[in-house]
Amino acid sequence: MEQNLTDRGFWKSFWESRKNLIFYIKPDYVFGDILARLIKEKGIKNAIELGGFPGYYSIYLKKYLGLDTTLFDYYIHDGLIKELLAKNGLKEGDINIIESDLFKYTPQEKYDLVTSFGLIEHFSDTASIIKTHLQFLKPGGTLFITLPNFTGVNGWVQKNFDKENYDKHYIDCMNPAFLAETCKQLGLKEVESYYHGKFTVWLENKSEQSAIAKSIVKAIWVAGKVFTKIIPIESKALSPYIVVKATM
Repeated sequence: MEQNLTDRGFWKSFWESRKNLIFYIKPDYVFGDILARLIKEKGIKNAIELGGFPGYYSIYLKKYLGLDTTLFDYYIHDGLIKELLAKNGLKEGDINIIESDLFKYTPQEKYDLVTSFGLIEHFSDTASIIKTHLQFLKPGGTLFITLPNFTGVNGWVQKNFDKENYDKHYIDCMNPAFLAETCKQLGLKEVESYYHGKFTVWLENKSEQSAIAKSIVKAIWVAGKVFTKIIPIESKALSPYIVVKATM
C-alpha cells in the first residue's frame, strides 16, 4: 500500500523514544466498557489487535475479559512486551505475537474480533486499510476500530505544536459519516461510527516543548475540562476519539 504515511523506521524511532511505556493497565482503560459489551453481546472468544505494539489492548482483553488474544505489528520489541506483561501479572506466551508486514501477510487464522487503535489514520486509502482488517475476520465477526479525532481542538493543538506528528495522519478520514459509508461499501453490517470520549488534548513530543507552549496547551486542557464538566457532550470539536463498529 503506497499510501502509507509512515514506515517501520518511523515506528521504531517513535517507540524507542517514548517514556513511561510500561504501566499497569486498569480495568477502566479507555474503550474497555465498549469492548466488554461487545464481547458479551456477540459471544466473542478470540481477538487480534492490528498495529498494536506494545499490546495494551491484547493484554487488556486477555487479563480482564478472558479472550485468546493476538498482537500483530511489523515492529515488535520483545523486551518491552515482556516487561509490560510482567507489570500486568501475565507471562510470556499469554498473548500470541505476530511480527510481519500487514500487507504481505496471509492470515493463518480468523478471529471473532478484529481491532485496531490508532492505525487506519496513517494511510490515505481508508477503504484499503479497513479492507485489510477484514481478511482476519470470521464471517459474522466484529470489527472494532478507533482513531484520534484531529478535526477539533486537539487537532489544532497537534497542528500548531507538533506538525511533524500531525502530518503523519490522514485528517480527511477523521469523519464518522465517511467511515460509516466506507464500511458499508465494503459490505459490512450493523455499522456504527461516532465521536467518543471526554475532552482532552495531548502532545507526543510534550517533553520537547517550550515552557510557553506547555502553558498554552495546559490552559486549553483546563478550559476544555471545565466546559465539558458543565456541558458533558461528545462532539467533533471536543471529543478526542472516533469509534467504528461493524460486523462481517
